[in-house]
Amino acid sequence: MRIVLFCENKYAVDILLPIYQEAVKSEANHILWYVHLPKIPVFPLDGKVVYTYSMQEVYDFSPEAIFVPGNIVPYYLPGVKIQVFHGYAAEKKDHWVIRRYFDTYFTQGPFFTKKFKELAAEYKDFEVVETGWPKQDWIKNHWHDFDREREELLKLHGKSQIVLYAPTFSPSLTSLPALKEALLHLVKMRDVVLLLKLHPLTKKEWVDEYKQLAEQEEHIIWEDGFNVTKYQLMSDVMISDTSSTVYEFLLLGRPVITYRTIAKDIYWTDITDTSQLTDAFESVQHDENAIAKRRWVVDNYDPYLDGNVARRMLEAAEDYIRRHGVPRERKLNLWRKYTSIKTFGRIKK
Repeated sequence: MRIVLFCENKYAVDILLPIYQEAVKSEANHILWYVHLPKIPVFPLDGKVVYTYSMQEVYDFSPEAIFVPGNIVPYYLPGVKIQVFHGYAAEKKDHWVIRRYFDTYFTQGPFFTKKFKELAAEYKDFEVVETGWPKQDWIKNHWHDFDREREELLKLHGKSQIVLYAPTFSPSLTSLPALKEALLHLVKMRDVVLLLKLHPLTKKEWVDEYKQLAEQEEHIIWEDGFNVTKYQLMSDVMISDTSSTVYEFLLLGRPVITYRTIAKDIYWTDITDTSQLTDAFESVQHDENAIAKRRWVVDNYDPYLDGNVARRMLEAAEDYIRRHGVPRERKLNLWRKYTSIKTFGRIKK
């Protein structure tokens, strides 16, 4: 099977990597990564995989399956276009928007499958298969890889716990303007090291502000690594807002604190005033109700923690092709076609 792993944004890399690692096990698979140069000028897997910045080269490769963690893929590319999602943030409005770019949706768990099957019945031009989320395969295989780094970090700082601050980038949803002083207070009042891991699309002024905070306080560390999951695995508690990383952390069975999340269903501790952060840090770790809610998230958002998500995705893609053949291109209205061309350019057929 000729496979394209489609990276419009940098966060797509570690979502798609487990699919690549499973696909290369078979000589029958030929894999090309597409990397969107405007948003990913430095590709983290450079020298390790075959990739291109050229959409023409993707078209000439004639893919049979395209795995996409974003919201859009060029309609004119051949191949079954597969939405694999960039997270679990169901409260964000665009999570449920059907833009008609995809032939099939590979959902994370029962909560998502139910809704997307309802939408499939309404739109009648895409399928839904429940596979789990590929990033969970990476977590399964690397669960203890950073234990030594974690222990060395705690020993270096003379602290007992690591807290991760991973906010969203969206200006209307992010906690970045509000939480800086509260985070500093938490570090001074509790026995913790604080890791700062900002989204790649965060506004530069906020990036600069928090980098400066890390330079001023020895127990606050700025992290530049592209894979937020590494820092999640190293951390005991996560602080965020309305970010899909909240659900990723809950699936590790670990406590989360958010600041003014817009989520309707809250399975963690949400604070509405920055002064509540330090006390919330203590209570969230031992609250039995919060622990029960985390278990519900695992069962309904993504119970596929067996390390076989990528395998199920590849098998589902092959099954789609067996039943429908390889789509030549996706039929769209003029506006969607225009959006596709504006974002990724034209190709010669």
